[in-house]
Amino acid sequence: MSTFNRRLFLKATASASLASLPGCASGVGGSGAHIDAHVHVWTPDLDKYPLAPGFEREDMKPASFTPDQLFAHTRPEGVSRIVLIQMSYYRADNRYMLDMIAQHSGVFSGVAIVDETLSGVGDRMRDLAKQGVRGFRIHARNENIESWLGSPGMAEMWKTAADEGLNICLLINPDTLAAVNKMCLKYPKTPVVIDHFARIGMNGIITRKELDELLHLSVHPHLSLKTSAFYALGEKTPPYTDLGRMIRECRDYFGAQRLMWASDCPFQVGAGHTYHDSIALIRERLDFLTTSDKEWMLRKTAERVFFS
Repeated sequence: MSTFNRRLFLKATASASLASLPGCASGVGGSGAHIDAHVHVWTPDLDKYPLAPGFEREDMKPASFTPDQLFAHTRPEGVSRIVLIQMSYYRADNRYMLDMIAQHSGVFSGVAIVDETLSGVGDRMRDLAKQGVRGFRIHARNENIESWLGSPGMAEMWKTAADEGLNICLLINPDTLAAVNKMCLKYPKTPVVIDHFARIGMNGIITRKELDELLHLSVHPHLSLKTSAFYALGEKTPPYTDLGRMIRECRDYFGAQRLMWASDCPFQVGAGHTYHDSIALIRERLDFLTTSDKEWMLRKTAERVFFS
């Protein structure tokens, strides 16, 4: 099959599959403000929310990034809802994120961390889901990737996610894409979200081989992709238009209905980078994105995945 025909086939297959996903049959859409699908928050109040073993106050950079500090960036850009990603400083102690979800009703959805090596991981996932969590973050550690993904605890996570309609959210590097493909084949009903283009281009180079491996994952209809962390990829310089080719190919293969924009704050608002430059890349600077593409990438996909 030619590249062009394969692209059309995958896009048509993805669109047909989306009709059966939660939030699509009832017609996700209409007017609405933007959603930022990936933000971290933390507090300097270490008495109430202590850091996990191995972390010190000096590791928190910036020293504080609370919801109020976040809103100073999001509100001027018309972002009204946000997906909070549990910060590694706290590891599996999700209390600060959960408290922020509860305090700001309707604003936040959450992606938690659970320790899959402990018994009862499925029960913990179900309990967290009752508190506003819609996904669970996993990332490769130092052990063999395939054996780790195939561990009993990881198997329970993927099965529970499929049964409960929760998302397995992957912070991975390109060398993990083949293992992810195997897991998606093994658990075809599990909703999966890949963060930050699988960090392709983090070394400054977007290779054809790595991008093709990512695009191949579009064959899995329950897998979505975050177009995010622009500050860390490619040339790493605003206006980030060098990432346009990768974004266009992801749009062509996955369809905009499975792409979602995210800032990765507070890291996006470090020196030389702004929140505006991140959202503006999708909203204003890529002329191949249609109005419909932008609606899905800036709101509707994240709404379906994390707020339905």
